[in-house]
Amino acid sequence: MGYFDVANSPLLYLLVAAGILYIVGLSAVFLRKAWKRCLELGVSGEKLRAIARSSAVFTVVPSISIVIGLFTLSTVLGVPWPWYRLSVVGSVNYELMAADMVADGMGYSSVSEMTARADYSVFGAVMFVMSICILAGIIINIFAVEKIQNSMNKLKKKRGDWGAIVNSCFFLGIVAAFTPLIFASGTVYALTFLVSMGVAALCVLCMRRFKLNWMGSFIMSISLIVSMAASVFLERLLR
Repeated sequence: MGYFDVANSPLLYLLVAAGILYIVGLSAVFLRKAWKRCLELGVSGEKLRAIARSSAVFTVVPSISIVIGLFTLSTVLGVPWPWYRLSVVGSVNYELMAADMVADGMGYSSVSEMTARADYSVFGAVMFVMSICILAGIIINIFAVEKIQNSMNKLKKKRGDWGAIVNSCFFLGIVAAFTPLIFASGTVYALTFLVSMGVAALCVLCMRRFKLNWMGSFIMSISLIVSMAASVFLERLLR
């Protein structure tokens, strides 16, 4: 059996669908309990329905970037597994990074070479790496998230804007950790990264300059589409 024989197998589709249905059912239970509790607290049903409608509308827009991410990952991991990962836990960046690590560990020069030449056992390794590595964050949150959140709230009360600055520093630290890896991967990777940064910066500039507040929900989607198109163009140009 080949790599994509397992990655797109009917059994994997079935298992993924079962997992997603479980999450949907669990979400429905929480929604029902929250709705019932709001009614007990005196919130009117009309107001709850209005909140539900507005939330549904605003949820569709951010999900566009997730759908684009699914199309991106499907070329590397098939359809069902990225569908499950992006529906439950994970992100495009993490999944691609994990796949790249497996490719490097297995002796392949790139993820593309791995998917073209590897067999089903390599796809199993990809699934294990993605699932096991992401458990670290979940386990740490069980024991430490409350303490971290309380510390951040205390910092915001004592130092005002410093709380927001510290949050931004955490995010910038993550970006700074992965940026050198992108530039070390090759010219196309580096230029694609710069294009995505430029597009995102341009979107933010337009949003502020022309008061296009709605654009904030589309920045990631626009950056993904333009940078993917740019990567195809750059790959052909530099070759």
